[in-house]
Amino acid sequence: MSATLELTQQLIAQPSVTPNDATCQQILAERLHSVGFQAEHLRFQDVDNLWLRRGEERPLFCFAGHTDVVPTGPLTEWNSEPFKPEIRDGLLYGRGAADMKGSIAAFTIAAERFVQDYPHHKGSIALLLTSDEEGPSINGTVKVVETLEARQEKIDWCLVGEPSSNERLGDTIKNGRRGSLSGYLVVKGKQGHVAYPQRAINPLHKLAPAMAALVAKTWDQGNAFFPPTTFQISNLQSGTGANNVIPGKAEVWFNFRFSTEVTADYLKQTVETLLTHYGLEYELTWTLSGQPFLTATGDLVSATQAAIREHCALETELSTSGGTSDGRFIAPTGAQVLELGPINKTIHQIDECVPVQDLETLTQLYYTILKRLLA
Repeated sequence: MSATLELTQQLIAQPSVTPNDATCQQILAERLHSVGFQAEHLRFQDVDNLWLRRGEERPLFCFAGHTDVVPTGPLTEWNSEPFKPEIRDGLLYGRGAADMKGSIAAFTIAAERFVQDYPHHKGSIALLLTSDEEGPSINGTVKVVETLEARQEKIDWCLVGEPSSNERLGDTIKNGRRGSLSGYLVVKGKQGHVAYPQRAINPLHKLAPAMAALVAKTWDQGNAFFPPTTFQISNLQSGTGANNVIPGKAEVWFNFRFSTEVTADYLKQTVETLLTHYGLEYELTWTLSGQPFLTATGDLVSATQAAIREHCALETELSTSGGTSDGRFIAPTGAQVLELGPINKTIHQIDECVPVQDLETLTQLYYTILKRLLA
């Protein structure tokens, strides 16, 4: 059994449903202590975070990941217990196998091997781990980054182990992510009887043309790295449950996934101007989950592409698709940020799994990237 497979199984066996770390970080700290990594445990409220670093000089290379996993879903639908790793037909099954305990094991073993082979490597190597990525992401990576920034500890290169691959390991790496801006809108009306609409104000009727205009609007054209900004309504709630009552208010939840062609402030202002134009009386609360970020070129991109050519015989695709990741908290510090990890077909699903062979190949990829940058 390879060291990466063994460590992945050990981590899967810890039931670390967000925000519970379930001792995963302690396992990793103890393992890397033997090769000179100093552990700093950073707990914010109910979230465990770990900063492991070897060396004091720059450049600083950081592997980033999360030890928390999403809930299992119905246990009866799993073909094996989600926290008892099992290998079937060349696949390792278990919650977190692909997202992202396999990646964590791979970059832990890669760092361990690299330090053993190159004990006097250039710069420093770090691991940033949180148990708050699958949750609200309030007390996790963002707080660790704030701590590092406060003491002027700068990450130069950051490789996030999110499951970036689509069909084959290494076929896609994320070199950026779209921004995410959510809105909670309450449109005020006046409740009344449906037979006497002149005595009421129907907020749904007031809302409809404004929402139609927002849905139809072209926000930008995107660019070479990002698709156009999208606006999506995710929830709509109104009414009393009776069919003869005009509701007194309507609630709408919506989200923007936006490119670097626009700013969050522009989106906010445009929405509010449009709502006012349609004569709505409203309250609007905004939540900015992350700004868009992009690592178009640089040493990290080049080293990662070369490693994938060497071990996977692929010309990888650079992509900014998908949701958000904790890279959004690290990129604003000036770091080059990429995401490279396993195939993402089964993440968050029943019977989540990862090809056993991919775990060793991923370890080789991470090792080679370290070698190209720090050897």
